[in-house]
Amino acid sequence: METAITVADGSIKGYLAEPLPEVSGPGPYPAVVLVHDAVGLTQDARTIAERFATAGYLVLAPDMYSRGGALRCLKGVFRDMFAAKGRAFDDIEAARRALAGRDDCTGKVGVVGFCMGGGFALVAASSGFDASAPYYGQLPKNLSVLDEACPVVASFGRKDVTLKGAAAKLESALAEREIPHDVKEYPDAGHSFANQLPLNRLLRVTTGFGYHHESNEDAWRRVLAFFSEHLG
Repeated sequence: METAITVADGSIKGYLAEPLPEVSGPGPYPAVVLVHDAVGLTQDARTIAERFATAGYLVLAPDMYSRGGALRCLKGVFRDMFAAKGRAFDDIEAARRALAGRDDCTGKVGVVGFCMGGGFALVAASSGFDASAPYYGQLPKNLSVLDEACPVVASFGRKDVTLKGAAAKLESALAEREIPHDVKEYPDAGHSFANQLPLNRLLRVTTGFGYHHESNEDAWRRVLAFFSEHLG
């Protein structure tokens, strides 16, 4: 359902998905902050949030473009992602606090993100989360950001021309820091392989971007297993 998230300068829009007690039990539940891709808080992001809720997680997806829409906010949000600081991270932290403070939350909160959101999920792994699941996220320029990271389960597509070598580089960085991790690169997938976006089939044929069912389902199983281990 649509909701509002309290932040330092007022509130931002968001989407909240909750487990059904008749399916997941009475709670309390672990929680997940979902950070959307560059397209925005689309129906696809809401559908993924609901899928996590069906698996027994409280899910809150902040609208990173709340302060004026995608065209106005995109540049600033990306600037924060590359700088590994800024208001966008404050919004993600506000979502984490909102979930952790609920009576029906265990206090364990993970973060998952796609594309742009994957970049945020990687950096936010060092900011109070208990597990992070970046999908095809841009690696931080300064890998020391990962020094205190929580456990990370990351998924990339080998056909993603925008992130060549990213999986191997992240694997090495996490192993060097002895951070629990599961990094996998899918040979038949490109960018956005877990997102069902408009013009998906055309994008996949022309750019290699787009949904790839087998890769997405395998990544989903890995993320759920990893979150079960680290979020409970």
